[in-house]
This record gives sequence, structure tokens and C-alpha cells, in this order.
Amino acid sequence: MRRPLVIVGAGEFAQIACEYFTHDSDYEVVAFSVERDYLTQDTLAGHPVVPYETLQTHYPASGYALYVAIPATQLNRLRARFYRDAKDKGYRFASYVSSRAFVWHNADIGENCFVFEGNVIQPFVRIGSNCILWSGNHVGHRTVVHENVFVASHAVISGYCEIGEGCFIGVNATFNDRVKVAPDNVIGAGALVTRDTEPGRIYVGSPARAIPDKSSLAVRL
Repeated sequence: MRRPLVIVGAGEFAQIACEYFTHDSDYEVVAFSVERDYLTQDTLAGHPVVPYETLQTHYPASGYALYVAIPATQLNRLRARFYRDAKDKGYRFASYVSSRAFVWHNADIGENCFVFEGNVIQPFVRIGSNCILWSGNHVGHRTVVHENVFVASHAVISGYCEIGEGCFIGVNATFNDRVKVAPDNVIGAGALVTRDTEPGRIYVGSPARAIPDKSSLAVRL
């Protein structure tokens, strides 16, 4: 029997998540949920959309799992806010790992994660909760990805790296072995990161350099 799942969110990523959970998991999507101020439709993809404020009444934590399908908005902070709030309400969280991803048996993936097709996750990797890895990334052995991280497509994260909490990794970014990426970094598309970074900064280029006098929180994602 498939397990009932409510998706928090009603945007493009929520609809994509619904597709993947429906056709490549043992979960059955039964509803979407958004905050009342953002409720613009009663149904989506054939499922009801209910106010998040009354979610516990319609779909209590005792009988339903959640997936918070919010992308990197506000440098992952919006997804993190809903994840923490729902956790405080007692909900369990689904993670999706594509059947077409390569995940070594001792890699550890947290809750409320989404791992698309084509990802390669090597031995001893640890991925924290509430992370999104879009399609085609390489995560090398012994690397640690902390919570609330978004990795766009085709990034290469070499072995023994550390990706700090709240980071956004752009498409085709590359990281040398043993690089430590500080929390709340935005790593631009195609950047080559060869050395450790500083918190809250934006890095672009090859080799990557921080943009002067600009905070990562100023980036609109």
C-alpha cells in the first residue's frame, strides 16, 4: 500500500515533485498545501489545495507525511521555515531519491530531501535534511552537504568537501578536493572553487572570487 503524502507548495517545483513521487516512489500524493494568503486555486494536478493554517485538521500528522517543495527562495530560508514549522507540529517527511540516481549503500541522506535523476553520490557521503540536488550532479566520497542546501544541475563536488548550511550551488560549478564552502554562500554558474570560502558571500568565475561588498542574501533566487 502506498503511503499518503501532502506536498507543501503549489509552484512549479511542487508540481514536478508530484510527478516524481507519483511515478517513481511508494508515496501517493493526496493534496497540496500553501499559506492562505497564497491560495489561488482549489485544486492542482487533480488534488485539493488546502490552507497550510488548517493542514492539521485536514491531514493530521498521525496519518500523513509531508514533502516541502519550495526551491531556493530567500536563499533556502522559506523552505527551511516550513520544514521546521511542520516538524514542530509532529509531521514526518518524505525524501525522494530517483531510481535513476546512483547512491552508494553507505551514503546518508536526510529527510525532506529531493535527489533527481543522474546524481552520483559516492561512498561515505552525508547529505543533511531539507536539501535539493537537481539532475546530474557528482558528490564525491566523504563529502558533507549540510542542511537547507540547493545544488543545481551538473555540479561536480570532489571528495572530502564540505558544503555549508543554506548554500546555493549554481549549474556546472566545480569544487576541488577538500574545499570547505561556508554557510549561506551563492556559488555562481560555472564557478571553479579551489579554496575555502567566507560566510554569506557570492563567488563567481574561474578560479572563483567573492564579489566585493555584496551579500549572498541580496541575490534573488
